[in-house]
Amino acid sequence: MTVKKFLFDLGNVFFDWNPERILKPIFNNDERMNFFINNISFPLLDTRCDAGITIEVAVNDAIKKFPEFEKEIKLYYPNHGNMVGGFFQKTVDVFYKIKELNHPCYVLSNWSAETYEGMEETYPFLKDFDGKIISGRDFLIKPDPAIYELAISRFDLIPQETLFIDDRLDNIEAAQKLNFQTIHLTNPSLIKELIDPYIR
Repeated sequence: MTVKKFLFDLGNVFFDWNPERILKPIFNNDERMNFFINNISFPLLDTRCDAGITIEVAVNDAIKKFPEFEKEIKLYYPNHGNMVGGFFQKTVDVFYKIKELNHPCYVLSNWSAETYEGMEETYPFLKDFDGKIISGRDFLIKPDPAIYELAISRFDLIPQETLFIDDRLDNIEAAQKLNFQTIHLTNPSLIKELIDPYIR
């Protein structure tokens, strides 16, 4: 099936995003850090804020549930921007090659509306997408089918003719159920080889 449009995730597709980048210096203890990631930062902070809950509410709720981690929870968002260790030039190069071939490119990303602020000024290539869904702005989050349906409607996508690229398997599987073509990108350095067959 011919691919006419492209739908990209951002984290670990375009951006080198890793919470351990800020958490290791804060904790200096891997076991405690991993507990924080699995029980606090991912489910109570990032996932809720990506779905549109404000940082203030998410932080206060997390502190109520885990008061023994109050200090670390309060440090999480002031340091959040440092979780991004830059961008992957290979992905940006592929993106511009696709654009040169006149294929529309869109973003479907789980990202807090508050932490996304300023990203387009820091990384101007983000302004060159044909449309973006930042989950925190629309109060929906992958892998909820509703956010894919929103992308289909907003960007006039035909799933069978759209290639979706994401680093998380649960997001890929959700897209497949809606008949998108997909690439599960576990190694961003391979993106050119994986996408080339779709743009030749």
